[in-house]
Amino acid sequence: MLVILTDDQIFAPEQVCQSCLLANNSGQPRWHGGQLRCGQAIRKFTEQQPEQYECVMGFRIANIK
Repeated sequence: MLVILTDDQIFAPEQVCQSCLLANNSGQPRWHGGQLRCGQAIRKFTEQQPEQYECVMGFRIANIK
């Protein structure tokens, strides 16, 4: 499950990505094959930390399993 992270809140992608020009037709981040296509991976510091990405709009997106 993908979530958008800010310093103090967690949002569903549809609350943020619908206004992004890089989102797919349903207003979701372009997630394909386990990778975010509209951003880049952020290095993990621990194995317990979820995979995180930074989208081109500057938001952090986490893949929570």
